[in-house]
Amino acid sequence: MKLTWLGHSGFRMEIEKAVILIDPWITGNPMFPAARRAEAIAGATHILLTHGHGDHSADTLAIAKELNIPVVGIYDTVAWWQEREGIEGIGFNKGGTVNLGGAHVTMVPASHSSSLSGPQGPVYAGTESGYMIAGEGHVVYVSGDTTIMADMEWMADYHRPDIGILCAGGHFTMDMKAAAWAARKYFDFRTVIPCHYRTFPLLEQTAAALKAGLPKAEVIEPEVMEPILL
Repeated sequence: MKLTWLGHSGFRMEIEKAVILIDPWITGNPMFPAARRAEAIAGATHILLTHGHGDHSADTLAIAKELNIPVVGIYDTVAWWQEREGIEGIGFNKGGTVNLGGAHVTMVPASHSSSLSGPQGPVYAGTESGYMIAGEGHVVYVSGDTTIMADMEWMADYHRPDIGILCAGGHFTMDMKAAAWAARKYFDFRTVIPCHYRTFPLLEQTAAALKAGLPKAEVIEPEVMEPILL
């Protein structure tokens, strides 16, 4: 499995026969080198969206149309885009599992908000979500934007993820200290990768507190466009 950070909460995940772009915010992302866009999306087979906010969804339609690949995510938003934008889509909901090129992706709860920008203000975009992605002998928990939730207890017990991709920048989501607490309290991760940080001064700039709080796990601070083999 190969995982490449695209900055903020965006990842390119190469797993089984799928190349999944997770929340690929590229245009206007201050962390992403614009000249490497083609490299980042090359060969992608699916776009997996956690929620509607622009720092996660802004490039979704453009990439989906350019590559003619489906958007995978909450039914409400995906179905609306299918009808309005003519894209391919795989809409489902929490508890559901879809097979993406041999990777089994289950939608799980998150606690945040979800909307798209409209001409008269925010537009409903379904509900926020996280994902458990199973393949190549691993289960990867993609938290999406969230705070600590009691739901993490059953999610960990049922899905048994060994890799956690956790939002940890604070202000809009849990911070590094809270993410470490949640990982200790509920999960048994072998590897933890933080995201939703460093993008703006408002967010946390280092994962030091996450590392300090998880001495038994390997905490990998990703670098943009530098692949991580798992």
